[in-house]
Amino acid sequence: MTAYSTTVRTMHLLTNAAWFGGSLMGAVALNPAARKGDDAQQQAEIADEGWHRWGPVQGAAIGLHLLSGIAIVADNRRRVAAHPPTTAAVVLKTALTGVAIAASAAAYRLGAELGDAQRADRDATTGRTARLLARRMETLQWATPAATAGLLALDAYLGEQQRGVAGLLDRPSGPLSPSSRS
Repeated sequence: MTAYSTTVRTMHLLTNAAWFGGSLMGAVALNPAARKGDDAQQQAEIADEGWHRWGPVQGAAIGLHLLSGIAIVADNRRRVAAHPPTTAAVVLKTALTGVAIAASAAAYRLGAELGDAQRADRDATTGRTARLLARRMETLQWATPAATAGLLALDAYLGEQQRGVAGLLDRPSGPLSPSSRS
């Protein structure tokens, strides 16, 4: 493996970690913390402030993740084309990346709509709209961390595939392996 490959793979993993971690932090901490605001308008302002600060970082992470993914596939094009398990994993990873991008974009759009509805003058229609959007966001906010966690798992799988002959000489590890029973 070359320094180029190591650098590109490192960038790919770090950007996925930022994408996963930022979306998970939003679902676990920022969005619930924003609900501690005194009223709907203040809650919307708190959430908006956090997401506006994180948005450029997450956008850069997603962009660099896509570029480094393309570089990894180009660097391993023969393996991707000739090794069926790798081909299947790359196809699955590409589809899951699409799901993660779609979930991120949908959450961004829905979050903006929710913020607008929470800041608007409250009438019966606006209140119903805000509650409906909030219920949708409660579910949608978990889609990006779930998809990006799947990407991390596929990266681990693909890394294990590259161990090659040297990896075949390793002793099995795990709860049922002979080395763990000693």
